[in-house]
Amino acid sequence: MPQVRIIAKNFMDMVASLPAVKLDTLYANPFICEAILSGSLPRKPMPLNTVPLPSVEELEKYALEQWECFLLHLISSSQAEKLTNFSPSMIKVFQRGLLSQREKEGSRLTEYGFQFLLMDTNAQLWYIIREYIANAEERGVEAADLISFLLELSFHEMGQAYNINTLTEVQSSTIKDLADLGLVRLHKGMKESWFIPTKLATTLSVSLSDTSTRKQGYVVVETNFRMYAYSSSKLHCEILRLFASDLVVLALLECMKALGGWLEIITFLQQNAHPRAAERVPTVPENVTDQIRLWESDLNRVEMLPAQLYDEFPSQELFDAACDFARQYGGLLWEDTKRKRLIVKTELHTEMRDYLRRQR
Repeated sequence: MPQVRIIAKNFMDMVASLPAVKLDTLYANPFICEAILSGSLPRKPMPLNTVPLPSVEELEKYALEQWECFLLHLISSSQAEKLTNFSPSMIKVFQRGLLSQREKEGSRLTEYGFQFLLMDTNAQLWYIIREYIANAEERGVEAADLISFLLELSFHEMGQAYNINTLTEVQSSTIKDLADLGLVRLHKGMKESWFIPTKLATTLSVSLSDTSTRKQGYVVVETNFRMYAYSSSKLHCEILRLFASDLVVLALLECMKALGGWLEIITFLQQNAHPRAAERVPTVPENVTDQIRLWESDLNRVEMLPAQLYDEFPSQELFDAACDFARQYGGLLWEDTKRKRLIVKTELHTEMRDYLRRQR
C-alpha cells in the first residue's frame, strides 16, 4: 500500500539527513552558536508600544483560515473562500506527490494526497516542511540555511512582532511562503514591516511524537450508516465528501482504492469523532466498520489487468494455435472455444499479432 512517509519528525531528523559537507554550513550559522550554545536569540521582538498586536484568538483564527485555505487547494481551488496566490515554491511542494497535473485537465488529488488530508495537522505540517526543504536547492537556497532559519523561527514567541528588515533576502522569501501556510502573519506599516509567528510556527520545535494531544472532533457515525459533521469548516465538509457523498458506497470504494485500504478511513473517523461519540465504545459502530471491510473485500475480489481481445478467427485450427501460443508465454487470460474468442495480456499483444500474421 502506498504511504505518505513522515521521515522527519523533528529538526534533529532533518539535521541527521544532511550530508557531512552541509553540516559544516549548519554549525557555522550564528543562530546555532548563539541560541543552542548560549541560550540567547539573535533576533529580539519589536517594542510593544511601537506596533499593534492581534489577540491570541485573532491569531489562532488567522492561522486556521490560512491552513484550511491551503488544504482546500488540494481538493478544489474553487472551494477556497479566500483564494491565495500561492508562490511557485509552494505550488512545487504540492506537485511533489500530492497533486497530479495532466494535459487538458485540472490538477487532481493523488493517492498520497488522500492520505495527506486524513493526517492530523502536525503530521501534515511536517510533511510540507520536509518537502519544502527537500527542493530548497532547486530554488537556489542552501538546505542548511533553511533548516537553521526554521529552527530559529520555532523559538520565536507567538504573538510578538519581529522586524522583517532584520531578515536576509532568502529569509524574507521564506517568510512569505510560510505566511501562505499560516505559520506567520505579515503586517506592513508606514515605515516598517513585521511578521508575527502563530502557534503553527512555534510547534516546529516540538517533535511530532510529542504533539499527539487530542483535538476537538466533529464527526458522528450512527448504526444506520448516517454520518453527521458538527462543523462550520468548509475543509471538514470537503474531506468528508471524498468518501461520504450521496453515492456513499461508490465514494467509499473510490477512496479505498486511493488509500489502499479501509483502515485509514476508520482511523480518521475515530480520531475526529465528536466528544459525545468519542465516549462510546466503540467510537464507530461495529456494523459500519464490518461493512466497510466487506466492501474492501469485494473491491479486492476482482483484479483489473490491461488486456487485448482477439476474435473472428477464420478457422478452428488457427484459434487453437493462438491459444497454445498465448498459453506457452503465460499471457492467456480467457478463451471461448465455441465463439473462437480469446483474451491475452497487453504485454503479449505485439508478439501475438506477429504470430497471427505469420500463420495467415
